[in-house]
Amino acid sequence: MRGDIQKFRQARPAPRPSANPTAPPRLLRFYKPYGVLSQFTAEGRWRGLKDFINVPGVYVAGRLDADSEGLLLLTSDGALQARIADPRHKWPKTYWAQVEGAPGDAALAALRAGLVLNDGPTRPAQARLLPDAPELPPREPPIRARRHIPTHWIELVLHEGRNRQARRMTAAVGHPTLRLVRAAIGPYRLDGLAPGHWAEAPLPAPST
Repeated sequence: MRGDIQKFRQARPAPRPSANPTAPPRLLRFYKPYGVLSQFTAEGRWRGLKDFINVPGVYVAGRLDADSEGLLLLTSDGALQARIADPRHKWPKTYWAQVEGAPGDAALAALRAGLVLNDGPTRPAQARLLPDAPELPPREPPIRARRHIPTHWIELVLHEGRNRQARRMTAAVGHPTLRLVRAAIGPYRLDGLAPGHWAEAPLPAPST
């Protein structure tokens, strides 16, 4: 079983061929709203990217859950898509998590040290309590906060891309995530974008 798990973890998807090899590659920053999938087609109650992005030949580089918000990168360059999505290239992902309760030093220290989740130990994360709520547009629909339980915002920087990892990590230290926003992927940030809008981004240097 251990060998099977190790093979699964090492398996990587092959880079998608570039849509048009003769066209210059493109990279887009997109502010994915709540309730939108990281794919162009809608599915069930979730909307798809086709409702927001009408750019032929670009593909999502890495995913973001439908119930999470924030930065999504799309590119027409298959090799760049694989590079952004693959944790081996060490592009950190920065998240802002609005959590239940008031995380103390012990909870933050546990996040920084790494936790054991049901799919194994995580890598150490950077974690800090934000002094103020980040300036974000209201979520639609709003979170379901409980009147007598305060909420606080944590900034988490992760160096791996497990399924729902940020949410599982905050829950493991006793502070479930109510709202999750990805603020940055490597050198690219959410700054200057409104929910549902995208902008061209400069291509990264080859060594990035």
